This record gives sequence, C-alpha cells and structure tokens, in this order.
Amino acid sequence: MNAEQLREVLEEVREGGRSIEDALARIKDLPYQDLGFARLDHHRALRQGFPEVVFCEGKRTEHTVAIMQKLASEHANGLVMGTRVTPEIFSAIERELPHANYFPEARIVTLGAMPQPRNVAQYVLIACAGTADVPIAEEAALTARAMGSRVEKLYDVGVAGIHRLLDSRDKLMQANVIVVVAGMDGALPAVVGGLVACPVIALPTSIGYGTGLGGVAALMTMLNACAPGIAVVNIDNGFGAGYLANLINTRCHQV
Repeated sequence: MNAEQLREVLEEVREGGRSIEDALARIKDLPYQDLGFARLDHHRALRQGFPEVVFCEGKRTEHTVAIMQKLASEHANGLVMGTRVTPEIFSAIERELPHANYFPEARIVTLGAMPQPRNVAQYVLIACAGTADVPIAEEAALTARAMGSRVEKLYDVGVAGIHRLLDSRDKLMQANVIVVVAGMDGALPAVVGGLVACPVIALPTSIGYGTGLGGVAALMTMLNACAPGIAVVNIDNGFGAGYLANLINTRCHQV
C-alpha cells in the first residue's frame, strides 16, 4: 500500500463510503505481513516511496512466486519488481501472474506499468566499460527507470579506447548523476569523475581474469579513486546503484 492508496481508504471512511471495520481489514497487514517463510514489508512504499523489491536468487521458487503474488495484490496500482530472476523462476511466476514482464539481460521481472519519468529534463546516465558488463549495467538502468527516472545509456566506452568516451562528452556533462559500470581494472569511474560536475556512482563487476579476484580488484581501484564526487557500491550490485542514482536524480537539481 502506498501513500495514495492509504489516503483513498481514509477519505472513503470520512465520506461514509467505507466502514471502519472494512478499513481496518484493508490495512491490517500494515506494516508487514507474515507468510511464515517471509515477512513482507508493506510499509516500505509509505516510508520510501517504492514497494519492497524481491531478491529472487537463493529463494525457493514457490516462495518467490508466493511473495510476488502477495506484493502484486497489495500494490495493484503500482509497480512490483524482482531481481536476479532466472528464466526458470520467471516461468513459474508467469504461470501464476500472466501479465508479468521479464527483462532477461537485467534478470528483472516487473508487475504493473512502468511509471513516466518524473522529470524528463534530468536524467541518469549509465556508462559501461565493456560489453561483458552490460547485464549489470542493464540491472542498474532498469531499476532507475522503474523508480521514475529518465535513463540514458553509454555502453562500451572503457579506458582502453578513451576516445569513445570523449566523443560523448555532451551526454556526460548534461547528466544529473552517472552510474559507471566496469570490471577488469575498474579505472573508468575515476576518469569520468575527473570530467563531470555531477555525482558518480561506481559499480564494479566480477568480469575479469584471475587477478581480478571476482571484482575485488575493480572494487579496490574504485574505492581508491582520486577524483572527487565518487561513491562506490558492492560488486555486481546494479540494483543498488540504480536505486541510489534515482534518489539523487529525483531529489536534487542539475548543477
């Protein structure tokens, strides 16, 4: 239940269109609903503006489906999202929720319509070092888009061919916040951070050879970036980067 839905219930009680008992039944599962194997945070949309997002990796398929069903029922007029969704899990979800949408590259499933961007003049830019990093970049892009941001993309602009990045300087300069996705040496966020005035979110990926240590080398490089204005999220955490980028984009004005 989001703020608008709760307001509608309260207004119906005030106007006599809904009894107090009926209103109590409608909101009885606030702030959470205990399913036995999960406690769904139905209050999160009221607190943070977006419903609880389901991390599907590692969950039993039947639990994932049940959680998605409950969230879809509670947020019928909004958007419900699950991350790290395999094709097999999506097939199980789709059997119970035929209108589910699947974005295989981002590994995200959504229920409900994507919102229109809150401000089309301001955008989140997702800059990606290499094609192998695209799945994580897509997770970040789709997350920010689902939460109400306009999203632009700039892919395959790694430091091995820096002219590709510099050719898109206008797009970099006009962005309100930039998510920079890179594996291997993880150098791209520092380069971007040294060019722009907006916040940069560095997103390390697990792409790379043995000494990359599954993304740890890229993470360490990003944490040690000398350019100012860079924040770093966890390895492969496209969802976290997209979520943070949307918060920045929708709560501040372009420099």
